[in-house]
Amino acid sequence: MKYDEWLDEWLELYVKPVKKRSTYLRYESALRLHGRPCLGQRELTRLDGRVLQKSVIRMLECGHLYSGGGLAEGTILQIVRIVRESLAQAERVGLLCRGCGDEICRPRCADAIPKVKCFTVREQKTIERLVLQQDDRRLYGVILTLYLGLRIGELLALTWADVDFRRGLLTVNKTCHDSWGGGYRKLIETPKTQSSYRTIPIPRQILPYLRALRKDCDSLYVIHNAAGKEISVRSYQRSFERLLERARIRHLGFHALRHTFATRAIENNVDVKTLSEVMGHRSPAVTLAIYAHSLAPHKRVMMNRLGKLLSDSGIREEE
Repeated sequence: MKYDEWLDEWLELYVKPVKKRSTYLRYESALRLHGRPCLGQRELTRLDGRVLQKSVIRMLECGHLYSGGGLAEGTILQIVRIVRESLAQAERVGLLCRGCGDEICRPRCADAIPKVKCFTVREQKTIERLVLQQDDRRLYGVILTLYLGLRIGELLALTWADVDFRRGLLTVNKTCHDSWGGGYRKLIETPKTQSSYRTIPIPRQILPYLRALRKDCDSLYVIHNAAGKEISVRSYQRSFERLLERARIRHLGFHALRHTFATRAIENNVDVKTLSEVMGHRSPAVTLAIYAHSLAPHKRVMMNRLGKLLSDSGIREEE
């Protein structure tokens, strides 16, 4: 049996029925674009650590037959995890007798936690003004993301049942992604992780915008098109790209709005534990790892505050 054939069987029997659809699609795409061109035509029983390691190095240096260059280290780490998982299952069902996947040495991944990009305060205010000037309430989702820190899938999956106007709370209990089938369509799923389930207090300044959206609205979804229908993720991303073009602001992806929310929160002295819970991170350590660069100015302020304790010692501050 060729590895390609086993991958077909593995995806259909051991991935598709037990994992989220978005995970299945991510596995299928990574293998189709990267794993199969390098390894697919090899006999499953002839795969060993040396063959797998050479493939990893080849992807790192040259990419694959459809790419113009090497793959990013983070992409290769993802492929290595998927290949290991498929080979481990092959062992469990008796098609392989050794743990060859465990023999792969993963490349060093310096960009596992890349430095995040966010909008400046001036850019944020420009975006907000332009959104509020538009006669397009779909774009209110940009405001919600800037002040609630939602992922785009969480934003577009929000229904009015998730908004408690009386208590001023918003519940995140689902997400969505696009699925291609002759056109993009939105698929609703459970959140990314268990920690992504969360309840967020809505700033009182945001409630009027939500009430404006709710008025005379027959749609199930908070963010919807003019006909009251749901909006695909890609369509909303394009709307945001056009908004940035009109504002003449550098192009950053929609996810930069979430990073902007976190950065502004840190700049306004929101403690990391609270921020982590609002963001839906697994732990405050994850939040610290991602937004360490945003904490640098805050650390300077704190250190200077401590330095003032020396004032009674007669030591002059450096001018």
